[in-house]
Amino acid sequence: MARKKAYHHGDLKNALIEAGADILSRDGVSGLSLRKVAQKAGVSHTAPYAHFTDKQALIAAISTDGFRRLYEAIAAAAQQYAGDPARQLIEGAWAYVQFAVSDTDHFKITLSGAVEKEKDYPAFVAMSQRSFALVMQIVEACQQARVLKPGPSDLIAVGVWSLIHGFVSLIVEDQISHTLLDRYSLRDLLILTLNQIAQVDLTPEMFPAPDRA
Repeated sequence: MARKKAYHHGDLKNALIEAGADILSRDGVSGLSLRKVAQKAGVSHTAPYAHFTDKQALIAAISTDGFRRLYEAIAAAAQQYAGDPARQLIEGAWAYVQFAVSDTDHFKITLSGAVEKEKDYPAFVAMSQRSFALVMQIVEACQQARVLKPGPSDLIAVGVWSLIHGFVSLIVEDQISHTLLDRYSLRDLLILTLNQIAQVDLTPEMFPAPDRA
C-alpha cells in the first residue's frame, strides 16, 4: 500500500523518504541503509548525504513527514467542521484511518518508535507534539460540548488516540472479523467504536461521509 513516486529533479529529499519507507516496511531498521535508499530512488550512492547524515536521520525524516501528513489531514477536518466538536472528532479520526489504509507502510513507520535519541531531531519532536496538541484541542472542544467526559484533557486525549490507533491496528493487521466487515463499512465501525467513549449517541446515520464530488 506504500505510495510509489518516481524521482523528479528537485524533489530528491521526498524521493529518498519514500524509498526509505518502502525499504523499512519490508526489511526493518536493520535492513535499511542510505546506499539501498539511493539505489531504490535511482540516484548515486552519495546523493542521500546531501539531506541525511545517517540512516537514523532518514528514519526521523520519514516519521516527521508522516506526522505532518496526519496533522494536516486532521487539521483540515477540524477546520471544515469548526463549531461541531462531535464531527471534528469523527472526521479527524477518519482522516487517521484513511492515512493508515492508503499508506500503511509509512503509517506504521511513523508510529513505530523507530527514531532513536528523539531530541537530536527537533523537527520530529515538534511535529509529533503539534499533532498531539491538535488531538487535545479537539478533545477539549468535545468536553465543552459534553461529547466526551470531563477530566484532564491530556489524559483523555491519550485515551482517544489509543482507541483510534488500536482500531487502525486491527484494520491494517486484518484482525477485524469479516462477519462485521460484511455488515458495516470501516467508517461505520469507527463511528460505533467512538460511540463507546462518547457521552452522547454517535451513530453512522448521524454522520454520513462528506460529499467529495
